[in-house]
Amino acid sequence: MFAASSLTDAFRQVGAEMTKANPNARLTFNFGSSSTLATQITNGAPADVFASADEANMQKIVDAELTDGTPKAIASNRLQIAVAAGNPKKIAGLADLARSDVVLVLAAPTVPAGKYALDALAKAGVTARPASQEVDVRAVLNKVSLGEADAGIVYVTDVKSAAGRVTGVEIPPQDQVVARYPAAAVKGSKNAALANRFIDYLVSPNGQGILAEFGFSKP
Repeated sequence: MFAASSLTDAFRQVGAEMTKANPNARLTFNFGSSSTLATQITNGAPADVFASADEANMQKIVDAELTDGTPKAIASNRLQIAVAAGNPKKIAGLADLARSDVVLVLAAPTVPAGKYALDALAKAGVTARPASQEVDVRAVLNKVSLGEADAGIVYVTDVKSAAGRVTGVEIPPQDQVVARYPAAAVKGSKNAALANRFIDYLVSPNGQGILAEFGFSKP
């Protein structure tokens, strides 16, 4: 299962539920940035399922004729500013990320979360210079939670996953960017039946319930 890093916690829970119903199934996850995973799949990596944090990277797989069937929308997500627990720098919104006393980290622009972050900053008319550009959204979250950065733009699901270690600062609707997550079985899978069962579970009421528990919104 190749999946966007923001899906880590939710997919592990889905996997646990799936293996209860299918005791003989062995689910192995490869989490990372959607762009990296798409490149790995187009280069021949043995994936059974691909779940992307954006439609653009899924389209790469579709264009390469590597999907088995049409991708299904499984969830959506919103952005949030992650700051150190308790928000010691008193960051109130996107404009504060341009302050000289704020160390900002973002995901790289080739990563969905990085592109979404730049889109949100542009909507708000904010020019911010990140101290670093990380390989995926979880790397951004980790830097903030470890105190290596004051703030980062991540997903609401990431802030929820790090409750107690970071604090979330809302981004207003007019500056929001909605992330849409498609999933598809990969052509040539040796486990096609299980791959499709996994995707069907994600869009089922039980699967949607698990995704909602981790902060995801409906597709």
